[in-house]
Amino acid sequence: MEILPIGRTSFGNAAHAGNTLSREEAHTLLQEWVKNERLQLHMRQVGHLMRRWAAEKEGLDEADQWRWEMAGLLHDADWDLWPEQHCRKIIGELEKRQVCPAVIRAIASHGPRYFGVEPETSMDKMLYAFDELSGLIHAYSLMRPGGYTGMDIKGVKKRLKEKSFAANVSREDILDACQRAAIQQDELIGFIIKHQGEVGE
Repeated sequence: MEILPIGRTSFGNAAHAGNTLSREEAHTLLQEWVKNERLQLHMRQVGHLMRRWAAEKEGLDEADQWRWEMAGLLHDADWDLWPEQHCRKIIGELEKRQVCPAVIRAIASHGPRYFGVEPETSMDKMLYAFDELSGLIHAYSLMRPGGYTGMDIKGVKKRLKEKSFAANVSREDILDACQRAAIQQDELIGFIIKHQGEVGE
């Protein structure tokens, strides 16, 4: 399916900077909009990775960690029911709910070659970086008897080279995202292996 550019690069209202949904509100939105359990899990995994990165690598406080997590948790919220409106639908919903522009912009920029919005902030870049690679590593965990236990970077990189494995995962986007975030692919893979298994099915 063709995804059209969003057509704008400004999101939300500066007066709403710092605003977030409550955890309950965000999870209710997720449950109402996303019926596909695999997609729900992916979004929770990316949200968790974003929170962990914000805490461990960015040294951010609890409020900022939640902003990062919320961006990950809701980044694909409209894909299940309204794929032709991805990411417009969730952007509009979060603007209506007066959510922080930084959170909305991170969601809008998580696929620059599809949506036409360039990742600029650390939050933007890390959401883009985690999205595709998270999916591939989860697919790899499902074929391993121990799941994430004992998984290593070498094994993930081997799967990355196999174009037929998790073929819907864009290797081009993974490479581009790592370059934009100025992070080595090995570091990103290691971080995901360490933390993604913490999210229950």
